[in-house]
Amino acid sequence: EMLKVEAVKMPGTGKLELTGSLGDVMKESARTAYSYIRSISEALPLDMDFYKNTDIHIHFPEGAVPKDGPSAGIAITTAVVSALTGIPVRADIAMTGEVTLTGNVLPIGGLKEKTMAAYRNGIKTVLIPEENVSDL
Repeated sequence: EMLKVEAVKMPGTGKLELTGSLGDVMKESARTAYSYIRSISEALPLDMDFYKNTDIHIHFPEGAVPKDGPSAGIAITTAVVSALTGIPVRADIAMTGEVTLTGNVLPIGGLKEKTMAAYRNGIKTVLIPEENVSDL
């Protein structure tokens, strides 16, 4: 099934809150995405001290369902940048890919299942890692 990710910002002290019954790998993926965003913050329309005075809360709905794995990294990165900049994410796309600390998007497994889940949810555009194109 398709995972949804939500991110909000609020005044605070730079805390990163993760909820939604996340496993260790998914928590690491969220922390990596946040660190990557901090590393490129000069290139984004952000307050340079956002990480000192803004809390970020990332939530994966359906909290009773355990979630794990790195492939939501690009979705987490996109959701957090959207929350910080106020630029909305298109609702008609899905995305998958592991994000590294330097912003590279790594290939993922289960592409067929993920694209089929998106299709079943009415999504016609799925952003995938370049290295997964040959899996289509």
